[in-house]
Amino acid sequence: MREGGELPDVSALLPQKGPMRLLSRVLEHAPEQTVCAADTARSELFREPDGSVPSWIALEYMAQCMAVHAGLVARSRGEAVQPALLLGSRRLLLAVDRFAAGCTLRISARHHHGERGLVAFDCEVRDEAGSDLLAEGRLLAYTLEDGMPGRAE
Repeated sequence: MREGGELPDVSALLPQKGPMRLLSRVLEHAPEQTVCAADTARSELFREPDGSVPSWIALEYMAQCMAVHAGLVARSRGEAVQPALLLGSRRLLLAVDRFAAGCTLRISARHHHGERGLVAFDCEVRDEAGSDLLAEGRLLAYTLEDGMPGRAE
């Protein structure tokens, strides 16, 4: 599922910096889907004292995977990456209360519809082996074609 050779580091694809960058690497990419890894140890802002991470953080893992997918697609087309705003989810299922301390998660974002403006992705969070479904949802975002409003270039 790797297209076009080596996959870039997530730091080149996400606007989040430091502890807000929750994804650790891109695992797979195809025109309709991207799979990333997240190590719960990197989620330091959200870690509980026992090292676990609340499952509601899955929403941010999925949103960041969507952004990575959009960045990879834009790069493949020779286009600039456009910022987007997460609007919410049509549904969100959390199969667990928390993600275990020190585990690695597989996050996938599959394009459902939309190219510009309103876009939707079907997303999943699974355990490292990809067998146990831990969270899933359809996330909606709005692409800002002219950059962020009120932002000086």
